[in-house]
Amino acid sequence: MPGYLTKQESIPVPGVANLFIRSLLDKQQFSDPLGAAEQLGISSAAWPLFGLLWPSGAKLAARMASRPLRTGERILEIGCGLGLASLVCHRRGMDVTASDCHPLARQFLEENLRLNALAPMKYRTGQWGTDNPQGMGDVQGQFDLIIGSDVLYERDARATLAHFLDAHADQGAQIWIVDPNRGNRAAFHKQMAVHRFEVVEERLDCPALESAPAYKGRLLVYERPRTHALVEPT
Repeated sequence: MPGYLTKQESIPVPGVANLFIRSLLDKQQFSDPLGAAEQLGISSAAWPLFGLLWPSGAKLAARMASRPLRTGERILEIGCGLGLASLVCHRRGMDVTASDCHPLARQFLEENLRLNALAPMKYRTGQWGTDNPQGMGDVQGQFDLIIGSDVLYERDARATLAHFLDAHADQGAQIWIVDPNRGNRAAFHKQMAVHRFEVVEERLDCPALESAPAYKGRLLVYERPRTHALVEPT
């Protein structure tokens, strides 16, 4: 990997077999010789974040490992980074599309598919933090379930993420966001309410274990209330 160092680990996910994951060595890695990341607004400090494994991503992957298989369900992961949750879905036979705005996310995903002897999977460039409503990358269509972890890390005054989710959520879709209590949750709830999404929160707090540090966060499940047609009395 030119310009940066990587490592390879066997990552346990409760409920499924371990996954071999190649990631960046640490937060100090950076390589953007052509300025591709800079053009997307990704700073040198933020550049390595896509290529690291994060606790919230592990929580989301564990949830997808235990989710019942549903025939015909279409799943989109936003801000996938290394795509741990998408890899779990793909291995289980789910129809999943991974998406991220980082220019190297596809390359790392393809390498991790190879390491685990998995068939190719769908990947799209997905970007919502833009003033241009058409500048959402190449994610197309609508999905039954949209998942993401630690995507509320910045204030989003223009509600670009909520608009993105509304554009790609099918009728009756659910949206699962694992949030490590970043502080933008309340504002995001209001932005989603504009699109008629209601939310149910589930605490995911757990104490420190020998194999993992303590975690505090929540699973946010957004869904539009079902409407029932009125029947005129006869």
